[in-house]
Amino acid sequence: MIDERDKIILDILVKDARTPFTEIAKRLGISETAVRKRVKALEEKGIIEGYTIRLNPKKLGYSLVTITGVDTRPEKLFEVAEKLKEFDFVRELYLSSGDHMIMAIIWARDGEDLADIISNKIGKIDGVTKVCPAIILERLK
Repeated sequence: MIDERDKIILDILVKDARTPFTEIAKRLGISETAVRKRVKALEEKGIIEGYTIRLNPKKLGYSLVTITGVDTRPEKLFEVAEKLKEFDFVRELYLSSGDHMIMAIIWARDGEDLADIISNKIGKIDGVTKVCPAIILERLK
């Protein structure tokens, strides 16, 4: 179980994982050592799984980002998912219980690149029955 201080630490780190422990300690009114111990405990409990950065796809030449639903024949679900994991253009990949069996975040350079990804890469994987991209217009949060 985590307490209110742990929740505040998590909130700070989610907003900026590079926040110095000294700054977190000042905000909480505790020592830097206490913050370090709490963060280490959160890591050991598996609450904090890792630290990462968020990239700006447009600044890297990807003008289209999609949330793409992929449906498969049921017996091919895991095989298709494994193949999708191999593609660099698939930035995130999830199994889903919603409208689609698999959801993928895909980065494409432009419409032509996206069409190629859908038709010639994802669409040609054995077992794929449907590919439904939704272009993200704006990230709000």
